[in-house]
Order: sequence, then structure tokens, then C-alpha cells
Amino acid sequence: MLHVTDIRDHKEDYINALTKRNFDATEVFEQVLSLDEKRRSTQASLDNTLAESNKLSKEIGMLFKNGEAQKANLLKERTGKLKEDSKNLQEVLNATVEELDQLLYTIPNIPQASVPAGKSDEDNEEVFRKGDVPVLAEGSLPHWELAKKYDIIDFELGTKVTGAGFPVYKGKGARLQRALINYFLDKNTAAGYNEVQVPHLVNEASGFGTGQLPDKEGQMYHVGVDDLYLIPTAEVPVTNMFRDSLLEEKELPITCTGYTPCFRREAGSYGAHVRGLNRLHQFDKVEIVRIEKAEDSDAALDGMVEHVKMILDELKLPYRILRLCGGDLGFTSSLTYDFEVFSTAQDRWLEISSVSNFKTFQANRLKLRYRDAEGNKQLAHTLNGSSLALPRVLAGILENYQTEDGITIPEALVPYCGFDKI
Repeated sequence: MLHVTDIRDHKEDYINALTKRNFDATEVFEQVLSLDEKRRSTQASLDNTLAESNKLSKEIGMLFKNGEAQKANLLKERTGKLKEDSKNLQEVLNATVEELDQLLYTIPNIPQASVPAGKSDEDNEEVFRKGDVPVLAEGSLPHWELAKKYDIIDFELGTKVTGAGFPVYKGKGARLQRALINYFLDKNTAAGYNEVQVPHLVNEASGFGTGQLPDKEGQMYHVGVDDLYLIPTAEVPVTNMFRDSLLEEKELPITCTGYTPCFRREAGSYGAHVRGLNRLHQFDKVEIVRIEKAEDSDAALDGMVEHVKMILDELKLPYRILRLCGGDLGFTSSLTYDFEVFSTAQDRWLEISSVSNFKTFQANRLKLRYRDAEGNKQLAHTLNGSSLALPRVLAGILENYQTEDGITIPEALVPYCGFDKI
């Protein structure tokens, strides 16, 4: 979430920047500053009351010690009133802080200057494209028909076991899925990312820490009995490993990668664009997460983009990179690049990665700080990216690598699969 001090110091700049998101912050900023003023005045009153109470307590102790019980008892009546006042002030302070936090949770991150204005994904800006779209033979199939033809993914069986959006991978399909996971992890660790294995359920504090709550509560699976959430991405548990942390500058950057299944309700999704692997409730993804100093995060984001490009170059898939406009930018992000692979059989682009810089937005929620060279405590910058999400990468491979006599496996994956054709 945004820091109140920053809102106060950059109010007009922030209001103007948030118009890129089609978000009018004028009224909510006034409410934030009013509540913060109330918080500060209440805190000052509470501090003064407690200080007076402590001072009187010491005087009472001295009076009793000197045998002046009558004077001491008179002062005790005053301390009783002060204790009642401090209790009431603490309740007002707690309520004000809670109201202020809840309001701050509703304000999205400030988009960077390079973010284009726009209302939807149609206004995203293409910044890079590479690879030739293959020319497929007549009668080429979309991946869901290829999956059935070669018996490598069973969507109906997944529906039987769980429901729609939970596919079962079989035989060479399962081995290709595992190969992609290992390949992505190996590429990430070779680039210096530290591999971690994390829980697939998180508590409410973790959801708030990275901004999934309350913004995306309706898209997350909630285990009500234990008040836990199935993760929508490894970003949540990996980044929350550093919640409530004070790091030393020499520890930065921190770079992590992890594989997890991801769970998303995808409420309201329907239509032909969600067929097959295009949109699932459970899918596999390999994530990269970075914790950086403020001055290094922009360069770190560029490095993450180049890293994902390198992987897609090796897989020889036609892809493009989009800089998301304000209307399509995620709630917590200040700048996001989406990678899309072209699906020849579907004649459309499929998103397969998002790489984002959150600046201090997540760190403020997480209370994730570092001590700089001068000993000052600074909020860290957090970044994350898909490297990569498997379903649409797999769909792109199946569709773009199909031939009349089978599906060729990309050369980079053959050592991981143990076969070169399905």
C-alpha cells in the first residue's frame, strides 16, 4: 500500500498519475489525510496522558515514602482519571489506525511514467516481437484436440475427479509438463536465482502482504475451517518469507525461484477463449522473485525481461512483449511487461508471463526494510515474474510444433523429456 507520508508530500502528482488507471484519488486522499491527522493528534494526546500519568505515579511513590499519604491519595484520584482517559484514547487510536489501513488497502499502486494511459488490454503497448509464426498444414488442430488425439491431457477425466479447469496430464504429456518445470528451474538457478520450495497454502497476513487481499479475495480458494488460502502464484509465499524483516544492504539483492501449482477461481471466465489450457483453476508455474534497493529495481526489471526472453528464444516460440497500460495494470504493480506466445492453431496471442516491479507498495504492507550504508532504514523494492507459466507455453508448443505425423519437441527440452516427438 502507499505510504501516508508519500501521499501527503506528492498528493497532486499521485492524483494525476492514478488517472492512468482511471482511478480518481481526490476524495480518498482527503479521507486518508484527515484520518492520519486524527491518528497523529490522538497519538499526541495519548502520549501526553501517559507521560502525565507516569509523572504522577513517581510523585505518589515519593509522597508515600515521605509519609504524606493524604497528598498521595489525592493524586491517586487524578491518576485514575488519567488511566481511564488513556484507555479511551487508545481505543480511538486503534479504531482510527484500522480505518486508515482499510482505506489505504483500496488504493492501487502509482504507475510509473512509462506506463501508457488506457482503459483495457486493447490499449497495451507492444514493445518487442520476435520469431516467425510457423505455417501449419491444412487441418492443423488446437491444443485441446491434439491432447485428445495423442492422449496426453484428459480434460474430461479432470472434470470427473474435481471439476472443469483441473486437467489430468498423462504419459508423454505428464513427462513434458515435468520437463518444462525442471527446464525453467534450471534456467533460473543458472541465472543466479536461489531455488526454494514453499507451502501451497498461506495465511491471511500473507495474502495482505503481497496485495492479493482484499483486492482479489473472490479469485482465491479459501479453506474456511483453517482460514487459509490456496496460493494463486508462488509470488505470495516466496515474497512473504521476508515479511517483517530488516535486512542489511549487503544482503541485497535477494533472488529466489520456486515451482508451485497455482489455484485461481477465475470467477466470471467463460467462452471459447477459456477452452483447454487457455484458462485453468489449477496450473503449474515457475516464479522468480527479487528484493532490491530502490536505485536498483528498474535495472532489475529489465534484467528479468531479458531472462524470460532468453528462455523463449531457446524454445523457439514466436512471442511479443507488451507494456501494460494503466487500465490493465495489476493493483499492486507500478510497471508490468506481459509476454505473449502466438498460438498458430488458435490464431491468437496467449499470455504466458507477467514481469512486474512493485516498488515499495508490497514492502510497505510486508514491513520489509533494509538498513542502508548510513544506518537508515529503507523500504525495499519487490519484483516478480513468471518464468514461466506452463499451460499456455505447453499449448504453444503443441500447436506450433505439430506436424502431420506428430508433435516435435523443442530441442532445448529433449534432454529433459527423454523423447523428441509425441
